[in-house]
Amino acid sequence: MRGWLCRLPGHGLGCLLAALLAAGTAIPGRAQEAPYPSRPVQLIVPYPPGGNTDLMARALQQALTEAMGQGVVVVNRGGASGTIGDAELARARPDGYTLGLSPNTPLTAQPHLVPLSYTLDSFRFLCLVYDNPQVLILGRDAPFRDLAGMVAFGRTGREALVFASPGQGSTQHILLARLLRAAGVEGLHAPFTGAGPMAQAALAGQVMAFVESPSIPASTGLPVVGVFGARRLPGLPDAPTVTEAGFPIVGSSAGGLVAPAGLPDAIAATVEGACRKAVASESFRTAAARLNSVPSFATGAEFRARFAEESETNRRVLREMGMARE
Repeated sequence: MRGWLCRLPGHGLGCLLAALLAAGTAIPGRAQEAPYPSRPVQLIVPYPPGGNTDLMARALQQALTEAMGQGVVVVNRGGASGTIGDAELARARPDGYTLGLSPNTPLTAQPHLVPLSYTLDSFRFLCLVYDNPQVLILGRDAPFRDLAGMVAFGRTGREALVFASPGQGSTQHILLARLLRAAGVEGLHAPFTGAGPMAQAALAGQVMAFVESPSIPASTGLPVVGVFGARRLPGLPDAPTVTEAGFPIVGSSAGGLVAPAGLPDAIAATVEGACRKAVASESFRTAAARLNSVPSFATGAEFRARFAEESETNRRVLREMGMARE
């Protein structure tokens, strides 16, 4: 009967579909996608190897791989104070297979300094991973040994106080510029593409001081002479806070996982859950402790709210320093 019906005009397509279903053949466009993640995930780090963001990404890599059940591949895309890598992330397909580990600088400071192809709304915030109070670090051949000596050296004016940062308008640049300004000291700023190259310059005696996360002195052996935190760090008990020296300036480098805007809610929830497990894992906490870093989990919503508030603070501070483009 069906064979006779299929020969009638207008019944051909229906019979073809019926035959495909009867044979167990999948209909094009209707195939079910494999559960996420079903292949390795690329993790963009917007800085060169050897810097704090890179070190934190590699500390998290194993735990995140285990939590997601798929390999996590770190890819460095350094340059322009982190904006090149974050711009690439913003352009990526929002399918969960391209994520980024971004600190605050390229998201909360750089948009107020230069025109960029992205804003905070270009990203889906997934989870905060770390929150590291910044520290004042001296170069190997610096002509001073502590914060008081740096201030005294700068006030003489006999030689330029050469200080470095991982980019104009970075969190680290803003903190050290605020410190020098509060101390009435002029400095010569030497920007680098990231903390890794900057630390190498400090080891080579090319710069006298810079601000970075505690992971940098932990991996280089450079001396720490001040902490931009409310209290001394357990891993650096002999380093006084900058506030103790008479300069109440506090700042940290925080970072976490972000994805291109448009990431489906289900995938975002999967990544956030895996991130929570990874940050709580013994392997990540052990690695972070070796770097004098502070693991700190926050949900995607909390992460975004924090960076949005920091962005407004940076807008005001950069305007006061005469650096904002607005």
